[in-house]
Amino acid sequence: MLKAVRMALRGLVLTLFIFVCQAGARAQRVNDSITVSLLTCSPGDLVYELYGHTAIRLENHTLARDDVFNYGVFEFNKPHFVWNFMLGKTDYMVQSMPYFVFEDEYVRRGSSIVSQQINLTRAEANDLYNKLLQNERPENRNYRYNFLYCNCTTKVRDMIESAVHGIVKYKERPKKTYREAVHEFTAGSPWCELGNDLLLGASTDTLLTDRTQMFLPSYLMDYVSDAVIYDSACNSRPMMYGKPKVLVPEGRHPQVETFPLHPVACAAIFCGVMLLIFGLEYLFRRLFWLVDLLLMPGIGAAGLLITFMTLFSEHPAVDSNWQVWVFNPLPLFCMPWVVWSAIKRRRCAYHYINAGILLLFFVACPWIPQHFSSITLLVTLGLLTRPVSYLVNFRRLKPKKAKKKK
Repeated sequence: MLKAVRMALRGLVLTLFIFVCQAGARAQRVNDSITVSLLTCSPGDLVYELYGHTAIRLENHTLARDDVFNYGVFEFNKPHFVWNFMLGKTDYMVQSMPYFVFEDEYVRRGSSIVSQQINLTRAEANDLYNKLLQNERPENRNYRYNFLYCNCTTKVRDMIESAVHGIVKYKERPKKTYREAVHEFTAGSPWCELGNDLLLGASTDTLLTDRTQMFLPSYLMDYVSDAVIYDSACNSRPMMYGKPKVLVPEGRHPQVETFPLHPVACAAIFCGVMLLIFGLEYLFRRLFWLVDLLLMPGIGAAGLLITFMTLFSEHPAVDSNWQVWVFNPLPLFCMPWVVWSAIKRRRCAYHYINAGILLLFFVACPWIPQHFSSITLLVTLGLLTRPVSYLVNFRRLKPKKAKKKK
């Protein structure tokens, strides 16, 4: 009896030992079976979709898990979201989801998904997986988003590089400015491009480096395609394993209604109308001050927005915006003065100040280190006709008709 009990205990111990060994082997295989891929999604039609998207895909073949870590998640319904976005205090977060959920979103919007397998070692892939899990914890998942310097694409690049046991070398590319790079993606959305050009300041007209050019998803995909990883022993391997795979082909984009006229056409019409009004004022020796009453609130509101963004926003791309010469808050404060002077037919110093500012802007344009669109120049020319008309026609105004006495 005692011998039988001993044999049973030995068998139980042996079984537990085999189970532990197999569990360890399975854990090792789990860590060794991770495939890491860089996912690049083509642009959509909405404002926040125009530049495409980047994410990390981790396929665990042993556990049959297929997850995507997405650094482009934000809560639009969060209190004061728009206000905080203007101030540059928007927080994005990283969130994991099954690949099929991620894929379905881009299939529905008609965007393609291209996969590039990252050539990581077993240890590196395991490190990346652990870093992403740690990064996804509630206390770590949020980060301060910045479109040009710290976005969903740069975060993915930085996470992959942090797991590499060595350094990554990227081949040089032709350099361009932030504004030129952004224009490549807003060319089909001219009104969005106009908004960007009005808010982005002189800092976006400096040449990018190879690293800063990777803020755009398609640029990062291009850099990864021929990047090289060097380990501590100076051994090299390509960063991308194999060739890119198109997981989702480009589909049909939903129709998005836009304003039918191009911004340049609108600016040209505005300039033409202002020149026509200038001619009529000269011809009939009249000043149509009601035109100023219509223009000044719009120009002042645009100037107030640009001034606010320049002075108070944490977005580094909106500082030093020289367009504040043209679009400034001064008309909002001076409008009552202008109206009162027009009714009383008295000279108004605002028109002299405004003419000086706009003329100085035109003269200094070639030397200002900021790109100005043709729209800005056309609008400036149209606005300049107003103070010039006052300066030219004030002495030529027809005298008021005297009231007949009874």
